[in-house]
Amino acid sequence: MKLIIAVVQDQDSNTLLKALTENNFRVTKLATTGGFLKSGNTTFMIGTEDIRVEKVLDIIKQNGRKRDQLVTPVSPMGGNADSYVPYPVEVEVGGATVFVMPVEKFHQF
Repeated sequence: MKLIIAVVQDQDSNTLLKALTENNFRVTKLATTGGFLKSGNTTFMIGTEDIRVEKVLDIIKQNGRKRDQLVTPVSPMGGNADSYVPYPVEVEVGGATVFVMPVEKFHQF
């Protein structure tokens, strides 16, 4: 058995949740916040048998897309904030960060 932890952008969370449940995967959905952009994302915890891991990864790959987003950087620490003029920077966001871990025991009460 494996535990799959997938972090996706909020915009992709509903379609991913629907696709996972349609394929009979049990999913726990957590609202989380990313550290880099300090924006909302969603973390899914999925427990599944070893033989179904690739199916989960395919579903995540199909439903978590990358996109470009303009962000305005925060002022640098320790510098003079009066002379700092933030310009928007385009960064790639989205996709999914996925961890697959072995599960020693599983209990359902």
